[in-house]
Amino acid sequence: MNINLVRADYHNEQHAKDLILLLNGYALDEMGGAEALSSDVQENLVATMAKRSDIFTVLCYVDEAPAGIINCVEGFSTFSCKPLLNIHDCGVLAKYRGLGLSLKMFAEAEKIAIERGCCKLTLEVLQGNQVAQNAYKKLGFSGYELDPKLGHALFWEKKL
Repeated sequence: MNINLVRADYHNEQHAKDLILLLNGYALDEMGGAEALSSDVQENLVATMAKRSDIFTVLCYVDEAPAGIINCVEGFSTFSCKPLLNIHDCGVLAKYRGLGLSLKMFAEAEKIAIERGCCKLTLEVLQGNQVAQNAYKKLGFSGYELDPKLGHALFWEKKL
């Protein structure tokens, strides 16, 4: 079995096709919301990402077949006065799970974050996704808190 990680070139037609296939596979999974990406997103996402310098994607191939994806978005830590990297999406197609692909993709994302001078990696995980939480703990992630008496930070949103 040959595992290959590639930093996606958003102008490469095959990378673009694989990105949408993999992200849609993640979206269809229960932990991704169990709903396909809209046709608008499928048609416009890659071109929109290509316009931004603060986003990158790592694609994972197993024997040249698309198997996993990790999308990363650079942010900024005002407390550290340095960039940070948010692991925004991480998904592995069901038939490739258990091969350690997410660990390899996270290692590649961390390498790129260090190259960019980032002070930390961040991510969001569903409270009920114990499999992902266990994997993230093995990678050195933990719940964010400033003071244990105040508890962990919560991820909230307001859709616009």
